[in-house]
Amino acid sequence: MAAELIAGVDEVGRGALFGPVVAAAVILPESAAAELAALGVTDSKLLSPVQRDRLVEQVPRLAMDCRIGVASVREIDRLNILQASLLAMRRAIARLSPQPDLCLVDGNQRIPGLPIPQQPIIKGDQTCLAIAAASILAKVWRDRLIVRLSARYPHYDLATNKGYGTAAHRLALQTYGCTSQHRRSFKPCQLDALPVQQRLDVGS
Repeated sequence: MAAELIAGVDEVGRGALFGPVVAAAVILPESAAAELAALGVTDSKLLSPVQRDRLVEQVPRLAMDCRIGVASVREIDRLNILQASLLAMRRAIARLSPQPDLCLVDGNQRIPGLPIPQQPIIKGDQTCLAIAAASILAKVWRDRLIVRLSARYPHYDLATNKGYGTAAHRLALQTYGCTSQHRRSFKPCQLDALPVQQRLDVGS
């Protein structure tokens, strides 16, 4: 009888003001667990950028499969950030091949419409290697995307803040307004709070 395939699922970018929310799903064979643990795989928030960049190269090498799912800024604003995060996770899982028998999902929310058994795990990125690996993959993928976008939007210090609401980022919003990649459903990005004469990309 074949071993049960278990995927770890996590998302990043839920609290950011700029850019999409990104999820990753990772199926790890049992044989990879010891090596990943020895390499130091854990919750991406507990790792330095250098450590994440090193570990993200190991996850695809050791995983049976790993995939990314994205929910856009437009979807975040239309659905709300929680539902967009769950959508990104569902998309990541849907891309896995083979499909897992069970998904272990970081947090306390079940993914709606998922045709696979699932188990939410609070702080799963600190207790489950597959979820931790997914957190690293999603974090690095999203950070690299935001760094690329920072060249298009140089006023917001995105390469440093990765889209999160630092003091410098909030000051730039007050000075320059929001771009088409800012989440207008988030209070700091709402247009009525920003300078009318200096809103960027409003028509985008």
